[in-house]
Amino acid sequence: MNKKTANQFEEVIAYCRDIFEVKQKDYGTAWRILRLSSLTDQIYIKANRIRSLQIKDKHLVDEGIIPEFVGIVNYSVMALIQLEMGIAESADLNADDSINLYTNKLTEARDLMLSKNHDYDEAWRNMRVSSFTDIILMKLLRIKQIEDNKGQTIVSEGLDANYQDIINYSLFALIKLLVEKEDA
Repeated sequence: MNKKTANQFEEVIAYCRDIFEVKQKDYGTAWRILRLSSLTDQIYIKANRIRSLQIKDKHLVDEGIIPEFVGIVNYSVMALIQLEMGIAESADLNADDSINLYTNKLTEARDLMLSKNHDYDEAWRNMRVSSFTDIILMKLLRIKQIEDNKGQTIVSEGLDANYQDIINYSLFALIKLLVEKEDA
């Protein structure tokens, strides 16, 4: 296991978790009523905005791509929780349970990344943030197709694997934008 990668992952995971916790204080767990397709669309909106900002010379809303990648991570974790628990009719989780579920889902995604990272030999470090964005958008189109197929696949990975990949590509982007920028 690459300790540098593991440490950088923990740093950006903590950053995302802090924002999730603060937003939970503002909004509670109102997200529990969202259907999976609604969460997928929220993630798509954020990824599409990142791509738009990467392509355009200027933006009119004073919010960059870092908050959007954080939003992608957090909405993807919510989607994984919804996959496991199903949707609710109300904000049915208390703060501690919500944070525990969040942490468990991020830990699963991180563990998957560490295994894949070993096999791919840190290839993500040579990728561009724009490539992460494009791959996330591709994964979202795959998720939409799987949702349209009522969750059924023939030989492909399911929804959970795609959301985990989206989390990990977003965390890679955040490492490049936040952590490595600080180290430079």
